[in-house]
Amino acid sequence: MKVKVSRKAHFNAAHRLYRPDWSFEKNDAVFGKCNNPKFHGHNYELIVSVTGEIDPETGFVIDVKILKDLIKSEVEDCMDHKNLNEEVPEFKNLNPTAENIAVVIFNKLRPHINADNELEVTLYETPRNFVTFSG
Repeated sequence: MKVKVSRKAHFNAAHRLYRPDWSFEKNDAVFGKCNNPKFHGHNYELIVSVTGEIDPETGFVIDVKILKDLIKSEVEDCMDHKNLNEEVPEFKNLNPTAENIAVVIFNKLRPHINADNELEVTLYETPRNFVTFSG
């Protein structure tokens, strides 16, 4: 019997969507107001879910405290109140779209989650715009 356990978190971050190899006009046409050279911010909502078998000894799929601490150390500590383009190494050469942020978060968490368990990351950039990545 598989059960999905989820933990919700949030972080605030600024970013700019653009490609340095494109002209300002092309970036503006593709990314619109998200191409602001002075950046813009979001209040990101994050849901991290782990799916797996219930451990018969503990009754847990994963201890939610462990999941909470992982999200803090691997996501919040490095992304909260940061300029993603300039302060988060993973985005030095990667456009910080919601899609790419979700994949980066997944890749930061995956090594810390039991290999037998499935991992899913859902990232809300706005209350109505969100992406989900599960590897």
